[in-house]
Amino acid sequence: MKKLLTTVAAAAVCTLGALAPAAAEGEKYVLVSHAPDSDSWWNTIKNGLALAGEQMDVEVEYRNPPTGDLADMARIIEQAAASAPNGIITTLADYDVLSGPIQAAIDSGVDVIIMNSGSPDQARELGALMYVGQPEYDAGYAAGLRAKGDGIGSFLCVNHYISNPASTERCQGFADGLGVELGNQMIDSGQDPSEIKNKVQAYLSANPETDAILTLGPTSADPTLLALEEDGLSGEIYFGTFDLGEDIVKGIKSGAIKWGIDQQPFLQAYLPVVVMTNYHRFGVLPGNNINSGPGFVTADGLEMVEKFAGEYR
Repeated sequence: MKKLLTTVAAAAVCTLGALAPAAAEGEKYVLVSHAPDSDSWWNTIKNGLALAGEQMDVEVEYRNPPTGDLADMARIIEQAAASAPNGIITTLADYDVLSGPIQAAIDSGVDVIIMNSGSPDQARELGALMYVGQPEYDAGYAAGLRAKGDGIGSFLCVNHYISNPASTERCQGFADGLGVELGNQMIDSGQDPSEIKNKVQAYLSANPETDAILTLGPTSADPTLLALEEDGLSGEIYFGTFDLGEDIVKGIKSGAIKWGIDQQPFLQAYLPVVVMTNYHRFGVLPGNNINSGPGFVTADGLEMVEKFAGEYR
């Protein structure tokens, strides 16, 4: 009987081992973003990518243009495609600049998922497998409706990446949600923290009747927090922002920021690796694009966000 049980157990182990999917030798996925090295918000993207690679047992690589130069990013996509990975995950920050190399990668036989920026329509037009991200206009519109319900009628949108159409969609959606014209309520702040702070202070000085401020991420939110503190307006002016970061979370907790819109960047990097790995191993693919956001984070729901801010949130 002991011998029989040993034989059965060994057979069961062999059967389970045969059922477990094995990683294909050399499976590799490259994520290319438009973010400069200075943008810490993308650390969550990197962490999501690394965790997906570990869990799916595949090689992953993160690449980006150090200064955020999109021509440099286009070259990086070309280089990534030339290395013949199983798939490329990439942002589409500027269709005119990046669609060519992305299309060339797809035409060469490399599967591509568009994430974070661009749109589902653009992903489909290029022949990408899918789009994973936040519908930016819809997120801005939802934020505008929320602010309108709170009595807001005018605002300043601090756009730190105005060359990215998705950034303008956020501001336009917010204006439409409020039911007002965007007009000159959006400023091109650039990405230098000192310049952003100065431009916010200058705008509020010239437009003291401004009800609210909308920023588009830590790059513009963090200097805006400093501007409001210096001008004695912290907690006095309605302040909402896209995305999360350490200072944004602190601002929400202190009451300086009413809410943050979480597009869940962790999912934008994590899910494409999982989707493409399973697609290449088993031929399965979700039937729709994946909306990673929006979700509003307020002071009432900060516990989990605080715990993982800057890491997975």
